[in-house]
Amino acid sequence: MATLTASAQAPIVAGTPLFGSMSELLNDPLAAYLRARSEYGDVVRFRAGPPGLRVETYSVFSAEGAQQILATQAANFRKDTVFYEELRESVGNGLLTSQDDVYLRQRRLIQPLFTRRRVDGYAHQVADEAAALAEAWRQAPGGELELVGEMRRFALRMVGRILFGTDGEKAFEVIERTMPLLQEYSVKRALSPVKLPRTWPTPANRRAGRHQAELFALCDTIIESRRGGRGNGSRDGTEDGGTESDGTEDLVTLLVRAENAEDGSLDAAELREQVLIFLLAGHETTATALAFALHLLARHPEHHKRVRDEVDRVLGGPGGRAPTAADMAELPYLTMVLKEAMRLYPSAPVVGRRAVADAEIDGVRIPAGADVFVSPWVTQRHPDYWPDPERFDPERFTPEAEAGRPRYAWFPFGGGPRACIGQHLSMLESVLGLAVLLQAYEFKPADDQEVPLGAGITLMAKGPVRCRITPRSPAYSA
Repeated sequence: MATLTASAQAPIVAGTPLFGSMSELLNDPLAAYLRARSEYGDVVRFRAGPPGLRVETYSVFSAEGAQQILATQAANFRKDTVFYEELRESVGNGLLTSQDDVYLRQRRLIQPLFTRRRVDGYAHQVADEAAALAEAWRQAPGGELELVGEMRRFALRMVGRILFGTDGEKAFEVIERTMPLLQEYSVKRALSPVKLPRTWPTPANRRAGRHQAELFALCDTIIESRRGGRGNGSRDGTEDGGTESDGTEDLVTLLVRAENAEDGSLDAAELREQVLIFLLAGHETTATALAFALHLLARHPEHHKRVRDEVDRVLGGPGGRAPTAADMAELPYLTMVLKEAMRLYPSAPVVGRRAVADAEIDGVRIPAGADVFVSPWVTQRHPDYWPDPERFDPERFTPEAEAGRPRYAWFPFGGGPRACIGQHLSMLESVLGLAVLLQAYEFKPADDQEVPLGAGITLMAKGPVRCRITPRSPAYSA
């Protein structure tokens, strides 16, 4: 690509003389990005850090700019940022972190496992896990829940069961204990201006090493059981090796068997890396969408009633039947609620890339080697696409309203050639999981406190997200 000379320069966001925007970006990055767009426009430069260690990054906030970076100019914007480097070191080079020929080979091997028909086959597992959660909530002290923790555990249980089948139950304790700590360690290293080698025996490195070793050993044991012939996908109704008792094959079994003439198959290390990436990325989007959809419904009784009535009409109300994949098309308002929750609370509020060559984005020059961030958090609040953007309004996602907006005004699953392979699975889990919970309970706010939020690899609630639940009548039966 030729060097650009006529493009406009991105304005520099004002900060302090000594540290630039470092304090603002570390303490409240979401507010920093919103302020930057409001005061400086759709493409800006942040400078952060003391002299000698100062870092300059570009942020792009328009839907058109996001589309250029993620789709039309995707080849020029790579996953070479420090966040992806740290993730590769922690969980391996799976679909989320790999690039170039490695990524293309992985995608070709794994894509057939995520067809709509294949994913729809997991609907009964989602419904079963949601019913078990609804039953467990009957023991909630005072009928009060902390939604983020509850939905994170629920999403992990779902993805664990889909990945590991009947081995998911014994895997859950290890995953829940080690994965969040490994994520936190990766984020801290990515944000640190000075990173000691991981091989140095510091307390943080040693703890992370133990968590990683335990998680790797769990995955390797389950994978080896499939490669050794157990869990070979037989449909005789047995539960040997992690296949579901009704014959549904778990995802690890399918990954072990994935191969084609061009790409061969995945070796043991590659299998582990894919499993870990699915564990990491496969529950965060779902957990965030579920937690904040319930949070928003609890605070907006008119929308709660409308979505509850829709669920009752389709599934028969409290004590009614379990949802299936076919019911998703019959729950359009519930789907609209989820999309609006993902607009306001995207699980990945900021997404990073690094420019390979000079580029022009939204008429602004981006130099080769620059770190560039697009932000669903900001774009999905951009007043050019979203009137009264902080208002919760599921009607924004009627088919007519969606058709009238730019494609990348809403992109919680990314976009372009690196769009999330698990989009349909996440929506299946979210729609059906919510349907079961709304069959069983009414949701009301436990307080009127705003939820403080932060951003690491994913959106983080920095305080509890509480609600009160009331069992619906007749008594719910799992």
